[in-house]
Amino acid sequence: MQFIVAIDGPAAAGKGTVARAVAAEFGFAHLDTGLLYRAVGAKAMMRGRGVIVAEIATEIAQGLTEDDLTREGLRTARVAQAASKVAALPAVRAALLDFQKAFAKREGGAVLDGRDIGTVICPEAEVKLYVTASDEVRAERRYQELKAKKPETKLETVRIDLQQRDIRDASRDVAPMRAPDDALLLDTSELSIDAAVAEAVALVTKRFEKA
Repeated sequence: MQFIVAIDGPAAAGKGTVARAVAAEFGFAHLDTGLLYRAVGAKAMMRGRGVIVAEIATEIAQGLTEDDLTREGLRTARVAQAASKVAALPAVRAALLDFQKAFAKREGGAVLDGRDIGTVICPEAEVKLYVTASDEVRAERRYQELKAKKPETKLETVRIDLQQRDIRDASRDVAPMRAPDDALLLDTSELSIDAAVAEAVALVTKRFEKA
């Protein structure tokens, strides 16, 4: 059985948490597609000595494996910015397209979260969710997450980084971040983690029972 759940949305809105919970609830495989770009960005920065070179990033994307997604350090703010930069490169996105499509069509069901899942990667998905939250809430969430690892982190710096990333993701020429026209909107601004997950599971359940 193939059943695809496509979850999109901006950073720190909760889409990753929701995606993992939905996958666990239904026994589906889960792919955080942002890790693909983080892995490419991290390697590209290393090989480019801090500078993202398009040719290097594309070569890395073409040879990316699932093992690359388990590397340590992919969740840092620096890597997040690098990920956003390589994600704006058409050649990198093209190189990672087949990887994502193949994952989505695996037997047993799949949940993919990212920024262009419902619009580009899996427009045929049985369920499309767009998870969002206010800028203030997202900045506070990411700040608390980063502060636990790096106490000197500043909330204003986190807020600016998120805004810059949103602009870059939404304005890129290829596969810009946007809500699919037929997506179900899930605003987590005033929801607890449990409440957001429960609402997402309920939405997926309705579609799954009809499949």
